[in-house]
Amino acid sequence: MNPTRSAAKQTATGSLMGLALGDALGFPTEFNDVPSILAKTGPWREMPLPLSNGKAYVTDDTQMTLALARGLHTAMGRGALAPLRLARPVRAEFVDWYHSPENNRAPGNTCLRACMLLDGDRPWQDASQIHSKGCGANMRVAPVGLVPGLSEEQRAGAAQLQSALTHGHPTALAASDLTARAVHLLARGVDPAGLVGQLRSYAYENRSRYHERWLGDLWTRSQDPSARHFVERGWDECLAVLERLEAVQRTADPELDPCTYTGDGWIAEEALATGLLCFLLFPGEPLTALRRAACTRGDSDSIAALAGAFAGAHLGADAWPEEWTEHIEHRSELLAFGALWDA
Repeated sequence: MNPTRSAAKQTATGSLMGLALGDALGFPTEFNDVPSILAKTGPWREMPLPLSNGKAYVTDDTQMTLALARGLHTAMGRGALAPLRLARPVRAEFVDWYHSPENNRAPGNTCLRACMLLDGDRPWQDASQIHSKGCGANMRVAPVGLVPGLSEEQRAGAAQLQSALTHGHPTALAASDLTARAVHLLARGVDPAGLVGQLRSYAYENRSRYHERWLGDLWTRSQDPSARHFVERGWDECLAVLERLEAVQRTADPELDPCTYTGDGWIAEEALATGLLCFLLFPGEPLTALRRAACTRGDSDSIAALAGAFAGAHLGADAWPEEWTEHIEHRSELLAFGALWDA
């Protein structure tokens, strides 16, 4: 893999912009079945970017991605990334998001409940929703996969910690780790055809590893007899859905709703798998991947946001036409973080 690939192709810019575009495309289709979507938009392969007063509006998916990006940037400005150094600014950004008047884009109940509890001085582990594995954990994790200079331990720990601030279920932790890993591998030039195999290998290698330095005693809030039992439960659910994905990624009918194969995406492991499937169906056609992801019966904005993050990490900033990117909400901040991490 060419170490200059990221800077040359602007993979961080591509991934962040793809995430926001997918989010905006899926915003009006969420909570609709495919026939209803087609009745509104026409053929899915021609789905236009929805605009209101010239703006393509995003949901909490992009809002929380940017909150994480800000917190991560603050943490890395203070020295080597470490648990407390990350948790403090990300927690503050999540609380700011919770109180923002712009937080009116159908945010998830888990994020709202956890961020309300984070607004105080209790240990963050006591705010974490230990039984929730909603996709709010990994819809926002792409910055952890894009920021340069992290060790594998730092990247995995940061991905799981940012999940655990709101979604403490072990499957949410593992799915966030895998999502960041997928974004990172694609940005580094891994062939999409071998990506699922690499993710499965990574899951097997980390199946019994509890990141105590990053997570503290989070696991004790669950009903598991040990930290190892806790974390294995999450990795096993992710491995199961990755096996389903690997079995269908080359044979899936692109005209059939991807949710049929890998789930509706409301939960973290299914959002990862279905977002990946949409990308893998069209690895060289990023807008087609986004449109397929947005035209689904499930959590369309999150599935499309993840598909866009994967496609942009793979293809770079040039994946997205200017007539789309010029309209996206938060464009300047997305471009600023992209430029910072592509440098």
